[in-house]
Amino acid sequence: MTVVSEPALDAPALDAGAARRAMIDSQLRPSGVNDPRVLARFAEVAREDFVPAASRAVAYIDRAVPLGNGLVLAPALTHGQMLVEAGPRPDDRALLVDGGTGYLAALLKPMVAALDVIAPGDKPRGKGYTLLLIDGAIEELPATLAAALNDDGRVVTGLFERGVPRLAVGRKAAGGVGFLTLGEADFAPLAAYARPRQWSF
Repeated sequence: MTVVSEPALDAPALDAGAARRAMIDSQLRPSGVNDPRVLARFAEVAREDFVPAASRAVAYIDRAVPLGNGLVLAPALTHGQMLVEAGPRPDDRALLVDGGTGYLAALLKPMVAALDVIAPGDKPRGKGYTLLLIDGAIEELPATLAAALNDDGRVVTGLFERGVPRLAVGRKAAGGVGFLTLGEADFAPLAAYARPRQWSF
């Protein structure tokens, strides 16, 4: 009797370099993320290292990647748009509220003079920051984060506007931060920065 072997069902190995190039050429550039410094960081950082082993094959898809425990890795376009709007400078002292992935921190760190990373809801460990990035969508910016920024400090975050997460940029002036919302963006909500719910009768 002849035994016919079944074909291997294993997924093909990820060609990470090709996947990164495709991400840049088909997701970032066509959507206006063209800053050479930003694109260089996306080309250098291995996105597949920031997802579970079982999800490496889909690390470069054009949508959020579930990480488990309620966490997601935002689409590359979301992070690309954040970095373009932030315009990181070599003299920036940056603070990042990390949504739990570490990917945005890896992209940002070589672009600034110093980077501190905190979890959502944690208090900054100092003050004097010139740039604040929040990797997720907030309903309001807590006073502790605003207080950590220098005057004229910049903020880039997701901000809920009428229930829709949008990319938002802000500046600190006269002790407060005002925001300008841009287009809709794929941000995960950060419960730590939800507005307190009001009772109504």
